[in-house]
Amino acid sequence: MSEPKPSASTQLPLCQLPAGGRGRVLALSGDAHFCQRVREMGFGESAIITKVSGQSTILCQVNGTRIALSHGAASHIRVEPLTR
Repeated sequence: MSEPKPSASTQLPLCQLPAGGRGRVLALSGDAHFCQRVREMGFGESAIITKVSGQSTILCQVNGTRIALSHGAASHIRVEPLTR
């Protein structure tokens, strides 16, 4: 049996995840080059990320590595917030 899909109300752009929050990447939007690049950085679908800090520049931890993203880039990464 497959897991239920998160509803639109439980999805938000990475830039809106609160600092210290964890999330699971659900979808990437934007052109193919952008999507491929962020997947290579570790932000592929199902990746678990932690937003460390940021508003205009978003600092995230993914796979044990801290990565900074622009607000614009983070707005193209949809996440499902996770509880600890």
